Amino acid sequence: MKPTPESLPATVEDLEAGTVLIINKPLTWTSFDVVAKLKSTLRRHFGIKKLKIGHAGTLDPLATGVLVVCVGKATKTIDQWMATQKSYTAQVKLGFTTPSFDAETQEIPFVGAQIPIDTAKIETVLTAFRGDILQVPPLYSALKIGGQTLYKMARKGHSVDIPPRPVTIHRLDLLSYRVNPPCEAVLEIAVVCSKGTYIRSLANDIGASLGCGGYLVALERTASGEKTLSDAWELATLLDIWKEGKENA
Repeated sequence: MKPTPESLPATVEDLEAGTVLIINKPLTWTSFDVVAKLKSTLRRHFGIKKLKIGHAGTLDPLATGVLVVCVGKATKTIDQWMATQKSYTAQVKLGFTTPSFDAETQEIPFVGAQIPIDTAKIETVLTAFRGDILQVPPLYSALKIGGQTLYKMARKGHSVDIPPRPVTIHRLDLLSYRVNPPCEAVLEIAVVCSKGTYIRSLANDIGASLGCGGYLVALERTASGEKTLSDAWELATLLDIWKEGKENA
């Protein structure tokens, strides 16, 4: 059910008592960008100088979809939101890899790639990724090892030994598969997974298991816990409501 303006906090007291905003994160925005924009807009609209606000579960800039933003006393629930399972739809381009496991970095043709001609092999490979697995996070990520942020080390050309982490893939379904001869294909998957799962790593690992390489070209988070895209505000719409409300006050 789409949210309505009536569901938004009407007073500073309402806002600070605890507000959870479900945002459909726009493409190319970072999660921090969304939080920063909402914070500045809310401060102006309600005429306040300080405001507690944060998000529960980072989405990469090239991803879209459900971003949970907690305001006021609701920030105390961020850890609870982060612990919920997440749902995604993802597109994986086969026949190529990238250092970042997504389209942020230059693609590299996979030498000797054998693109599957149908879905039989893909379905077999996906089976191995369902359930409890060990996953190596991408080098191009905000994780820290030894106090150093991985993506900063990657951009300096440093190699890092990243230990695998346990994650759970509750569901992994093949939605579609299209082949573009002679050496390229795109598969679309639906994923329901635990906290801490990197869909970029999953895309890379699926490509490796298929023997043709693969990287993430599109990602949408369709749910965070019980909140889905149908519960989400388009960011521009939400900002316009508060902008108009301020102008009419």
